[in-house]
Amino acid sequence: MSFWEYLGSRHQQVLADACRHASTVFPCVVAAAVLGVLIGVVARRSERAGDLVTTAASAVLAVPPLAVIGLLVPVVGLGVPPTAAALTLCGLPPVARNAVAGLRGAGPAPGDAARGAGMSRTARLVRVELPAAWPSILAGVRVSARTLTGVAAVAAYVSGPGLGHEIFRGLASPDGAEALHQVLAGTLGIVVLALLFDAACVLLGRLTAPGGGRA
Repeated sequence: MSFWEYLGSRHQQVLADACRHASTVFPCVVAAAVLGVLIGVVARRSERAGDLVTTAASAVLAVPPLAVIGLLVPVVGLGVPPTAAALTLCGLPPVARNAVAGLRGAGPAPGDAARGAGMSRTARLVRVELPAAWPSILAGVRVSARTLTGVAAVAAYVSGPGLGHEIFRGLASPDGAEALHQVLAGTLGIVVLALLFDAACVLLGRLTAPGGGRA
């Protein structure tokens, strides 16, 4: 049986796993983005806090995702809960780091000008500082989405949903007739989802750019 014949016979299962994979990754990316921006907002005024966020982000990224999931299993059990918690934690560092960098990179001039125009602190943050930092924040969200799409495959190890099941089924029986097809189907599915998430981020960036992305 060729790969395409295998995919034709199992396309419903692969599509179902792909939908579960995407529906698991998407809310975790959103949660990581919200938390990352909040951390960036809190840390933007203090150089020490900003450096701490950057250092902590690098430390978290150095921890293998499987180890993070394994540490969470005794606390929240198997299935979706450890997967969601681990994905959110793994997706948080690039957003937080870029939020701090973006808010710092804007410099004090826009905020000072807005303050001179009589804007409140909240209005300055929402209307001036965050829009100026948005390209950097969105770049962090793109990294987070690509990373989590791949990391989510590991969640199959703890009964999490997604395309990782195809990969693990193939790895569990390497001598099986369909082993290579299973691994390839899961891997290609993850690559396609990563590209789709990345394209969505690019489209969001164009739509939220000045002028709504129109030429």
